[in-house]
Amino acid sequence: MVSAHLDMLKRRYSGQLSPEALQHLDFAVQGSLRMKALINDLLAYSRLESRGKVFEMVDMTDAVRQAITNLHASIDESGAVIEVFELPRVMADATQLVQLFQNLISNAIKFRGTEPPRIRIAAESGGEEWLISVEDNGIGMDPRQADRIFQMFQRLHTQDEYPGTGIGLAIAKKIVERHGGRIWVRSEPGNGSTFHFTIPRPRTMELR
Repeated sequence: MVSAHLDMLKRRYSGQLSPEALQHLDFAVQGSLRMKALINDLLAYSRLESRGKVFEMVDMTDAVRQAITNLHASIDESGAVIEVFELPRVMADATQLVQLFQNLISNAIKFRGTEPPRIRIAAESGGEEWLISVEDNGIGMDPRQADRIFQMFQRLHTQDEYPGTGIGLAIAKKIVERHGGRIWVRSEPGNGSTFHFTIPRPRTMELR
């Protein structure tokens, strides 16, 4: 509502306002849109437990495909190439699994370097759990910041450099933990990042 009324003011009175006043209106609109995105992400985070679905057998490949479909516009715009290797079937909340992959793929696209994003998604067996990796060729990060990025509102870049609310990876972490797994990242500046997460094999899955 705030954004809509500010936009209405700008359209109706733009001819009567100074360039400085119009600039302030633009700042206000942008701020209200960021607040809207922040509220939506906070709601999504808070509902991961309260509105989570009962776990069922889910094909991870299907979850990745749905995530790719949801990100179709940004994938086309960035020229991203995504390689998906054989992925397992697991006991999971299908909707949250799609959201998990969508957040990780979106993160790889956002923090790209000068080359088009190349993203590789693969799995390997780790005894009683699966180890899933999402690898990219992006800008990477200081490994000393590896734990910080999974915390709420912790950003390594300014809003002007890379827009966002700073909640996406916190959501990813909470989804993984709800499924009985853990998530971490290996990265170096300029050499891309590889996000790893685990998920128990179906016979050891504890439904929550």
